Amino acid sequence: MSKKYLEIRDLKVSFNTFEGVKNILDLEHLEIDKGQTLGLVGESGSGKSVLALALLKLLPMPPAIIESGQIFFKGKDLLLASEKEMRQIRGKDISMIFQDPMSTLNPVFTVGEQIIRVIRNNRKLNRKDAEKKAVEMIELVKLPDAKNAMKKYPHELSGGQRQRIIIAIALSCGAEFIIADEPTRNLDVTIQAGILKLLAELKRELNITILFIANNLGLVSAICDNVGILHEGKLVELGSVEEIIQNPCHPYTMTLLKAIPKTKEEKIDLEKLFIKSDIQAENCCKYLNRCSERMPLCSNQIPALKLIEGTHYVSCFLDERNGKNESTTLKS
Repeated sequence: MSKKYLEIRDLKVSFNTFEGVKNILDLEHLEIDKGQTLGLVGESGSGKSVLALALLKLLPMPPAIIESGQIFFKGKDLLLASEKEMRQIRGKDISMIFQDPMSTLNPVFTVGEQIIRVIRNNRKLNRKDAEKKAVEMIELVKLPDAKNAMKKYPHELSGGQRQRIIIAIALSCGAEFIIADEPTRNLDVTIQAGILKLLAELKRELNITILFIANNLGLVSAICDNVGILHEGKLVELGSVEEIIQNPCHPYTMTLLKAIPKTKEEKIDLEKLFIKSDIQAENCCKYLNRCSERMPLCSNQIPALKLIEGTHYVSCFLDERNGKNESTTLKS
């Protein structure tokens, strides 16, 4: 049993495909403390959403296969929980903000009705009290004229307003741990900033814990305390926002940072990020075919996640070559 708020140990998730069984997620160890916001960054297909669905036991099985691992939430291993127990946890303890509010919301019901149904499904409230709570939730996410907003259908709201409704639904049953799966995707920059500001305010107000999933390091640096970099299902770097942004140690993290345009510079040279290759040996670094810093050792050994300094971990032989690595492996 773990005493941590959320702790993941040796989680391996694979999928049955037409080409055979493929490993999608191989997470040695990850912790999130109460009240913390952890950013999880990686490209599409890196396993971010698979992890989110695994936390809620919502992976479709088949084709998904959880080969091994433990997910402790407040001392309880969620992978051993029954479906009945998970129904009590989903919404009340752990909730999720999905990345596409238009497809998440039901187009044939008003947004107010959808919030009310979630509240009544999870709380023993009558219709009148549930309506009152729904209005409070819409006010909490700072949508003006909450009573009028209750009567609107999803298509009558803007993208940013719909995302605020999704956040209201996620918080409506008192969940203390929120999984935000790319909550600002498909929103313009100014609306993104508003959603990030809202999440930061709600975190302080309600003392919630957030797993913030994104493919943009710039976004996570604005809201997160710590950042994990995920590449092809493996955690390749982990640390505080300052450690990752100011001192990136994995070549993949370095490339992600170099790929962000810097508008203050007269000449902008973006770093090339080579596409992923499916042709790769089993016992080697998964970033091998894309890495400009690769060396012979990378071809026949998988680097462990090791401590560099402070709370900064990296899975790369590059730091051993440079003499930085303290050789302290992250243990479960």
